[in-house]
Amino acid sequence: MRIGEIAALVGVTPRAVRHYHQSGLLPEPARRANGYREYGVRDAVLLARIRRLTELGLGLDEVRDVLADDEGRGLVEVLEELAEDLARQEAVIRERRERLVPLLAEARAGRLPAEGPVSAELAALLAGLGELPESPMAAKDREILALLDVVVPEEERARLIGLIGGTARHAHEVYPALDALAGAAPDDPRVAEAARMLAACLPDELGVDIPPAGSGDGSSLADTFFADLAPAQSAAVRMAIRLVRERGERNR
Repeated sequence: MRIGEIAALVGVTPRAVRHYHQSGLLPEPARRANGYREYGVRDAVLLARIRRLTELGLGLDEVRDVLADDEGRGLVEVLEELAEDLARQEAVIRERRERLVPLLAEARAGRLPAEGPVSAELAALLAGLGELPESPMAAKDREILALLDVVVPEEERARLIGLIGGTARHAHEVYPALDALAGAAPDDPRVAEAARMLAACLPDELGVDIPPAGSGDGSSLADTFFADLAPAQSAAVRMAIRLVRERGERNR
């Protein structure tokens, strides 16, 4: 048989046969005088086995282990591992579907925020805020909240969002002060005023949770957040965090 014939017999493509040759799974057969490969029944049996194993979900390295009689894992061990992996995938899919059902209901009801899908905690917080003002800082806040909703561990998320929820309702009056600093210099007198207004909205616990900027090279979330602000806005937020930390230390 030539390569097209054995491929058609087993139900694979000639390209797959060549790939199995390159991967070392299927030995190269003898060639005719004209240079064409000449496949036999044993080649077809081996190719059919490779096909069955790959259809079960085994990777080529795992197939190679199964085919090696004197080394590697046996077929039973590989298939047991595959069954365990499929069970894990089923559990993950089931969990995702459980999370999707309430999100889909919220979306159909028109209650899913533009940043969605988000956690139930953040969705409730954003819904409670109502219509935010047309403010660049308000938009940045929502973006940061959506990011924190993903990167903060689940066990910490409800606590952190609870803290933010207690302060976000007062932030409407702070947004205009921070927006006004977009084109200002870091030493503008309005920086300190905006910092005091922002610090008054933040609880002591939140000052501990917000990490200080590191080296300034953008390697941390805090660095990225501050780099996205205008210089005067960044100065005001940094000052507010420092004021909250100092206030927390005094109240201990």
